[in-house]
Amino acid sequence: MTALPIRSAEPATLRRARRTDLDALAAFEREFFTPDHVISRRGLRHFISSPKSTLIVAEVGGEVAGCALVNYRQGSQRGRLYTISVGRDFQRRGIARALLAAAEKAARRRGCRFMRLEVREDDAGAIALYESSGYALFGRRRRYYDSRIDALRFEKPLGRPANPA
Repeated sequence: MTALPIRSAEPATLRRARRTDLDALAAFEREFFTPDHVISRRGLRHFISSPKSTLIVAEVGGEVAGCALVNYRQGSQRGRLYTISVGRDFQRRGIARALLAAAEKAARRRGCRFMRLEVREDDAGAIALYESSGYALFGRRRRYYDSRIDALRFEKPLGRPANPA
């Protein structure tokens, strides 16, 4: 992956996740997600090497600053943004937007024409990011998070899949 311009003193570098990132990725999961939505270390290890997913890491100064996970289904033209998170010390620098763009690019390379995601209905910051990035609300999952918070479902057309080079 390539470095993208981030509004900070030190730019974030985006790359595929490695097994050496497991501790940092597991810490993000525990910090940002409720116990019923946390990806286990075993699950993260699987996603790092799975041909059915792309796990992208944003790194700043040698430290994992954030990540995005996209999952794919065979025969589907839809990628699913399963998770995106940025460490508290790295927020408000454009890293989430860069991770989202990298996730979309990875999905297009895989032949996806659409990206879907779910987000907590009370996460105004994430909703603003998705809407400003071209995602449109198409549904709702009642009581999805902790059996009490609804999930809003968004989708974005990605255009024609990129030709492999």
